[in-house]
Amino acid sequence: MASLKVPATHNMRTVARLAGVSSATVSRVINGSPLVTEKTAERVRRVIAELNFIPNPLATSLKYGRSNTYGLIIPDLTNPFYPEFLLEFERALVEIDHEVLLATTESSPSQLTRSVRRMLTRRVDGVVLMASEFDTRSIEPLFERRIPIITVDRRRTVRGCGDIAIDFESGYKQAVLYLKNLGHRNIAFIGGNEGLRTSQVRLNAFRAALKHASLPFNPNLVRVGDYRLAGGDAAMQSLLAQPRRPTAVLTANDLTAMGAMRALYAAHVPVPGQMSVIGFDGIMMTEAIQPALTTISVSRQVMAQSCLKALDRVKANRSKPGPLIRIDCALVLRQSTGPSPKRRNE
Repeated sequence: MASLKVPATHNMRTVARLAGVSSATVSRVINGSPLVTEKTAERVRRVIAELNFIPNPLATSLKYGRSNTYGLIIPDLTNPFYPEFLLEFERALVEIDHEVLLATTESSPSQLTRSVRRMLTRRVDGVVLMASEFDTRSIEPLFERRIPIITVDRRRTVRGCGDIAIDFESGYKQAVLYLKNLGHRNIAFIGGNEGLRTSQVRLNAFRAALKHASLPFNPNLVRVGDYRLAGGDAAMQSLLAQPRRPTAVLTANDLTAMGAMRALYAAHVPVPGQMSVIGFDGIMMTEAIQPALTTISVSRQVMAQSCLKALDRVKANRSKPGPLIRIDCALVLRQSTGPSPKRRNE
């Protein structure tokens, strides 16, 4: 690579300009993020080597008592909701000249403990913890060092810790009322993993939505899923074996809904002709499948901005419980929902 004439003092913006990428991409490469292609990562690394640029994440921390880095802990990267949130969170951080240190846990206490230790080493200014189910002992070191923490969907706050709560209640109310107006009365629900607090929150929100719409709750039309395609597929097969099939199904998330649609396709049950399906999250791929999925959308941009707002409030007063911020949902109508079969035949 030809010698580069650059200023004596270099930063990530210099690397980004010479590599033809964004500062966010340089940050990802430095932190070993899997979201950058190997070809792009190699180009960035070549520029870093040519400049002899050595990132020093502790320099700012030692001088000013802050690292300009936030930690983000997510359950996994296989659910598109989390990478989509990561992109919005990182975009928001770049605007304020901050970085993100990413870790995944797969809900393993040992992995979470290692992630927390890594973030303490980097002296992060705060942590967003999206794994709603975890052993609280794993994050005790964060509390001991008074690191601001924001959780997602735990729906409770303590000193130095806030929470971002998705308004499942509003989302499911919108969906159930919409289905009722289409003539549906037997509405099924495919939830998340049994025993998880967030799964129970979703189920409770569905029951409340039925009550709000003056529709009966039938426990025989409720199935447990796993927030993945396979769980939605298996649950839908079980619902199809019911003597009295539902005409519509709501799900805990979009991957579950897509799995349910896969089972319906295999069973030759037309969507929405014989079964309407509604997901939850609003991930981008729901527009690409056929039929396109009606879903209850959660804005990842609003979530990211809310996390930063909550972190700022905790940092301002770490001796008090952090804020509890609710995130609105919006029903996005597409082709996977339609009138009930009975109404179609009228």
